[in-house]
Amino acid sequence: MQTFNTNEHPHRRYNPLLDEWILVSPHRAKRPWQGQKEVIPIDNRPAHDENCYLCAGNTRSNGVKNDNYTDCFVFENDFSALLQEEVSYEKNNHELFQLKPERGINKVVCFSPKHNLTLAEMEVDAIEKVIQVWKEQYIELGNNDFINYVQIFENKGSVMGCSNPHPHGQIWAQSSLPTQVDKTQKSLYNYYLKHKSSLLKDYLDYELKTQERIVFENNHFAVVVPFWAIWPYETMLISKRHFGNIIAMTNDETKAFAEALQIITIKYDNLFETSFPYSSGIHQTPTDRIAHPEWHFHMHFYPPLLRSATVKKFMVGYEMLGEAQRDISPEQSAATLRDLPNIHYKQNDN
Repeated sequence: MQTFNTNEHPHRRYNPLLDEWILVSPHRAKRPWQGQKEVIPIDNRPAHDENCYLCAGNTRSNGVKNDNYTDCFVFENDFSALLQEEVSYEKNNHELFQLKPERGINKVVCFSPKHNLTLAEMEVDAIEKVIQVWKEQYIELGNNDFINYVQIFENKGSVMGCSNPHPHGQIWAQSSLPTQVDKTQKSLYNYYLKHKSSLLKDYLDYELKTQERIVFENNHFAVVVPFWAIWPYETMLISKRHFGNIIAMTNDETKAFAEALQIITIKYDNLFETSFPYSSGIHQTPTDRIAHPEWHFHMHFYPPLLRSATVKKFMVGYEMLGEAQRDISPEQSAATLRDLPNIHYKQNDN
């Protein structure tokens, strides 16, 4: 009988944030690939594109002209998934046909006026300005009495469904807790009730001790490939100090957060020397005017690329019908990302 090896043998891992399991099949990473290959976008975008509806001074499809912004620019989404208007409706009490209106506000956040400048190529002080906008929007949106959660996120790259290449993120604020947030809320709360401590603080303290899955750390934040990661090079950015939301950050923590954002996005670009696609988002305390000592500030990065810039991980078949599955161990992914340079590959080319 062979001795179990996490980098060779199939096994399941538990995700305490979502109360779910994941199947890890590291031996499958060796299989030949004859499936779909993504087209690598030619990265020769200009600093300003006259046809881009997000560039400074340009007119959007609804006829509104953008400010001639010089840093970060935020505006209400012209095609919002949620609307602010309150509507009346007749409640259906049938347990199999539940429905309720959902109110909310959607914002777009342009990170920079430069059409070709992603977070990976921005300076730390410029990323700090983006974080400042996130803070302001968390306060402004959360102060609405009908808003109970503010979701800050970014979809980067066409492979992640991004409809405009100008570097930008979004903020969806709504009256209900989204499903993934609600699952996380319950897990964090149950852990806090049982242990009187933060689940993610305890988790990160262990990761910092072992260093096995740590990709990067500074004085205030750590980037880790979660023990339960689903996506091939998934990471989580976690605060070392226990606090619940972005407005609780000190000035030093804000700068450290900006540095961590810069480093992980640089490492992603350096992995396959391409503008690395991902979906990322911040998870933090709801804005429901209730104390949430169980919440611990963190940010998820879900990048789809698997073994090259053209091969992506598909969540199909077993993943849709059974449970999430990955083909490379989190420990291998962490080692790969950790060993990559912290300087962007384009700078090395110059």
